[in-house]
Amino acid sequence: MKAVITAGGRIDGAFASAAGTRVKALASLHGATMLERVLDALRGTGATRIAVVGGEEVRGACGAAVDRFIDESPSGSENILRALRAWPEDGEPLLYATSDLPYVTAEAIRDFVQRTPTGALAVPLVEFADYAVRFPQAPSCGITLAGERVVNGGVFLLPPDSAPRLAGAATAFFEARKRPWRMASLIGPLALIRFVAGRLSVTDLEGTAHRVLQMPARAVRGCAAELAFDIDTAAEYGYATSHR
Repeated sequence: MKAVITAGGRIDGAFASAAGTRVKALASLHGATMLERVLDALRGTGATRIAVVGGEEVRGACGAAVDRFIDESPSGSENILRALRAWPEDGEPLLYATSDLPYVTAEAIRDFVQRTPTGALAVPLVEFADYAVRFPQAPSCGITLAGERVVNGGVFLLPPDSAPRLAGAATAFFEARKRPWRMASLIGPLALIRFVAGRLSVTDLEGTAHRVLQMPARAVRGCAAELAFDIDTAAEYGYATSHR
């Protein structure tokens, strides 16, 4: 299996002061950086080829732990495209992971991959009730779709030979993943209306993404909460430093 990690995110202010770095992927938690945790999880899942997209500090931290290093661009959208092109199309699916998943485990990723339908573009989905049990009193997160509160994960499974088809829409969809109103607007006015009315469901998003991307799209339900806790703020980093 091949995999790629985007590790170009920068932080500042209180977050950077607490982490001791301006590179989010290199923020340390309980003796390991977040990037190291994601790398270990991917290796444990069975990934034999791992690429990382990042800057010079990330390159130095990776050393020989990765199989390919791709220099980052100042543009986040371009970095997503570089990640999609990290490995040649060879008939294998691609695991795409963000680098800010402090609790990610090989077992959690393996379960997600095993339950993804063949040929589908997939994202893990965690029921908010399960997330709250695993991470009590964590900073607020999640989205509500048709009355159902869920949290999406930071690992994606791309079907074989899908990168060229995804390139046109990938940056917009990946950047909108935490903003459901933006996601809805990308896939059409009817979906946006349904979202505003509180009637847009997970199934609606799957169906419309299938139509737009021309490939099956699945939210794999019941995944481990460890795939869904990511760190974007100083508050989330503070929580993770005190909660195992």
